Amino acid sequence: MYLHKRFMKFILALGPGIFCIGYTIGTGSVTSMIKAGSQYGMQLLWVLALSTLFAGILMEAYGRFAAVTGETAVYGFKTHLKNGKFWAILIIIGVVMGQWSSLSGILALTSNALYEVTRLFFPTLPTEHYQSILGIAIFLILMMYGLLLIGRYSFFEKLLIFFVAIMAISFVLTTFIVIPSPEEITSGLVPSIPNRGYLMVAAFVGTTMAAPTFVVRPLIVKEKGWSRENRKEQTKDAIVSAVLMFVISTAIMISATGALFHKNLSVERVLDMVTALEPVAGKFAIAIFMVGAMSAGLSSIFPIIMVFPLLLGDYRNGEMDVRSKTFRILTGIACVVGLTVPILGSNPIMAQIATQVANVFILPVVIGGGIILVNSKKLMGSHRAGPFLNIGLVTALIFSFLISFVGIQGLADLLK
Repeated sequence: MYLHKRFMKFILALGPGIFCIGYTIGTGSVTSMIKAGSQYGMQLLWVLALSTLFAGILMEAYGRFAAVTGETAVYGFKTHLKNGKFWAILIIIGVVMGQWSSLSGILALTSNALYEVTRLFFPTLPTEHYQSILGIAIFLILMMYGLLLIGRYSFFEKLLIFFVAIMAISFVLTTFIVIPSPEEITSGLVPSIPNRGYLMVAAFVGTTMAAPTFVVRPLIVKEKGWSRENRKEQTKDAIVSAVLMFVISTAIMISATGALFHKNLSVERVLDMVTALEPVAGKFAIAIFMVGAMSAGLSSIFPIIMVFPLLLGDYRNGEMDVRSKTFRILTGIACVVGLTVPILGSNPIMAQIATQVANVFILPVVIGGGIILVNSKKLMGSHRAGPFLNIGLVTALIFSFLISFVGIQGLADLLK
């Protein structure tokens, strides 16, 4: 009982990090990792490693800014940058468009996953039943909207902890069932891009170095009540979050590599995940894996629905307002947008991968703005970024420009 209490205290202390994991590891990550693992094995592990490293650096920078100044990101851009209103509005538009486009694919994938888990145990159900999947999508989005109306950050945090914990346990358990050789795993740390793999590289970065993760983090740090006295806790939170992102995402890729890549089985539809994995892992293991996929989706849907009103409140006064009429209206609009792919009946796998790429194009602006804020002597004083943090931030900025170019190449390949 004592160990259980200590563990829960540790998890609850990572509230901002858990929120960031919820934003970052959703069905976008799951889809990208499964698709990459089934097609390329562990070849793109180096992209994931770099992305999570830079994500940790950016979480540290934005969290430090919030803890030291008590200000938030978008409000800080508006107030302290030259032409700040323009940059703040651009970031809001870029983040919201990227997240709302992702939301629809996430909801479709989560609904499909839930339906396929049901079919595992009731095989007489028809395959890819449009009405059933749409009904599940509507139920899920209404449930999430109803939970949002409760309107307390502490409740949101605990709900995300639940989803993230189930997701992590599910994927790690599946990894041990189908794990490939250690040599194959480590070989993925050698940089290389497979033929026509540009889209997947950009999707990896778009879902791991997720711009909203960094922009929203100061709001969460502020809501948590952390100040400059909590800088060590903030840094620990950023490190642990980045490590968990890498571990969970790697577990998904390993599962797909071990079960699919060596059998030359590629995932094109959600149904493929079940039919391909079942002979290797059995129904119980597949159920565990798909529960992880559903938890990933739910952990992402929740904060994505909130992103527009959170950023709008950030722009106005740097406050998180989850009880206003504006919050309820904007989250309701996001829910309607989220039903687009389920209503159209589009392929959620390709829709999700394509929308993840859209997230990389606003990333250089977010990183550049963060570099300016965290290096301001007026704002940060003696706590401004040192040489190591600046080297990491500048390297992340260069990486983001390169990935934006790779994303353009990937979209061009997709349209050929």
